[in-house]
Amino acid sequence: MGNRRPGPALLEVVVPARNEAGRLPAGLDLLSGRLAALPARAEVIVVDNASTDATAEIVRSWRGPVPVRLLTCDRPGKGAAVRTGLLATRAPYIGFMDADMATDLAALDDALVLLREGRTVVVGSRRHEASVVEGYALPVRRLGAITFNRIVRDLVGGIQDTQCGFKFFAGPLGRAAARDLRTTGFSFDVELLAHCVRRGAPVTAIPVVWRDRPGSTFSVRRHSLQCLIDLARIRARVSGPLVPAPAPASEPVLGPLPALPDRGLPSASSAGQG
Repeated sequence: MGNRRPGPALLEVVVPARNEAGRLPAGLDLLSGRLAALPARAEVIVVDNASTDATAEIVRSWRGPVPVRLLTCDRPGKGAAVRTGLLATRAPYIGFMDADMATDLAALDDALVLLREGRTVVVGSRRHEASVVEGYALPVRRLGAITFNRIVRDLVGGIQDTQCGFKFFAGPLGRAAARDLRTTGFSFDVELLAHCVRRGAPVTAIPVVWRDRPGSTFSVRRHSLQCLIDLARIRARVSGPLVPAPAPASEPVLGPLPALPDRGLPSASSAGQG
């Protein structure tokens, strides 16, 4: 089923990619196939983040069931790449995913339904009680992730997993938060969510099926100090007065989306807990 229908996209998905020539073809194949099955137009934006391999060539030559376009971000850092991609979007709903597609793409259906119900920030959480997590890193890294998320929970609306590479937003809010984003390293997710929260937007955490993929460049030993420095800077940036959230964009007229599966998704009263 193709999704190259005319008209504006309802959903744009950003994929940051630095030297991802090995994993990107399989990731794009999975993502394009899932987006093509949605009852609305969707597009992919791959942001080549100063790659030195064939990442850009793979995207330029890609042919699939949904449009995939290439952007270039010469400033190294996943945060810089995600910011570039989100600011290039125009759709009512936007988000980003990791190139390795470690988060099962079935969660896309859940996220889109929740966004259309009025949730403005929907994130995957590996610590949600209904999530299935396979092969989650080394014990020291797992402990570090738990400690990290406890430190930042007050900034991000109380969710328990800020670092899962699966986050979606109402378009105006996501673009406003991205404009304020300054962190380029691994802590950028915290700042992006904090800019949403300071605009009064609750964060809804949903369960995911997540499988660890080889190839992560994060190192507890090499990056922990910089993460702590970044967190101190983020707290300073988001300590100002509350900024009203942007008004939601008008939504294209579409056919009905599939019913939301019963997979332990939070009710409106539990938004913000993951």
